[in-house]
Amino acid sequence: MTRQKFCTTNLNLGPKNAIPKIENSANATVSSIKETLDVDVGFIHNKNHPIISLYGSHKNVLRAKYVLETLYKIIENRQKVSVLLLEDLIKDSADRNTIRDNAYINVNKKMISMRTPNQSIYFDAMHKNSLCFGVGPAGTGKTYLSVCFGLHLLLSGLVKKIILTRPILEAGENLGFLPGDFREKIDPYLRPVYDALHDLMTPETLKRYLHGNIIEIAPLAYMRGRTLKDAFILLDEAQNTTIKQMQMFLTRLGGNSTMVVTGDTSQIDLPKERSGLLHVLNIVRDMKDISVTYFDSADIMRHPLVARMVKAYNKQNQEKA
Repeated sequence: MTRQKFCTTNLNLGPKNAIPKIENSANATVSSIKETLDVDVGFIHNKNHPIISLYGSHKNVLRAKYVLETLYKIIENRQKVSVLLLEDLIKDSADRNTIRDNAYINVNKKMISMRTPNQSIYFDAMHKNSLCFGVGPAGTGKTYLSVCFGLHLLLSGLVKKIILTRPILEAGENLGFLPGDFREKIDPYLRPVYDALHDLMTPETLKRYLHGNIIEIAPLAYMRGRTLKDAFILLDEAQNTTIKQMQMFLTRLGGNSTMVVTGDTSQIDLPKERSGLLHVLNIVRDMKDISVTYFDSADIMRHPLVARMVKAYNKQNQEKA
């Protein structure tokens, strides 16, 4: 392959052992970058300033620079460099005009990657706005990334607590009477939120935070009459809120708080009333300090079949409309 507009750049990653860490993380890493991006990668073992040298087209050198710098951050946080992660990094490097600098975040010593441009836009929006909406199909990371961001704020001391809520509505089924105490009754409805927390925290820490009310999980009805300040608040499954419920929830926002609303408008289970999520998206359009991020089937991180099924259902719904 013939290169055009040759470019050379050097990376100084800081610590003396920076280069060995990257070299030793996976022998296939540098080879993959060289082959996929058509960039020569050289290592200069200088005692004081170890340097990585990149040579190739200007565009590809910038892509390789992004991959290696992000790779180093991941290794520094003692995370494994898998083939899938490396492939995602190389893919993301092609979208650097869209991907923000916070495409990776360290949550409780776990490096979380934004694997699509929309995920990175969503994460960037949560950094910059007091109220954020994430709208799109299942499996796009809306809930998981929101919980990640909330934990990031909490562990950084930027908020004092996390409040996680959702409307209690059965998805087309009648579950009947649920035994147990209050928490045991609502747990089945909030399982996706618990799954995200368990993935990011040890069971002991999560139990301590829940008992200390640092992380509060409650049904939407329990938000009424409260002012939620110094907190990160997540409303999940918002497509199943009524208009009055959505208005009640949004007006709970207090000082030094970030509120995130997620939902999938293709999975509305309300029997008669109009979805509060659909209603509010028209109201908040063009309002300052509010962002709306729309996800689509390209953002789905589950089995590839899920994305194809979502496309098929959307096509059928459009034809009916």
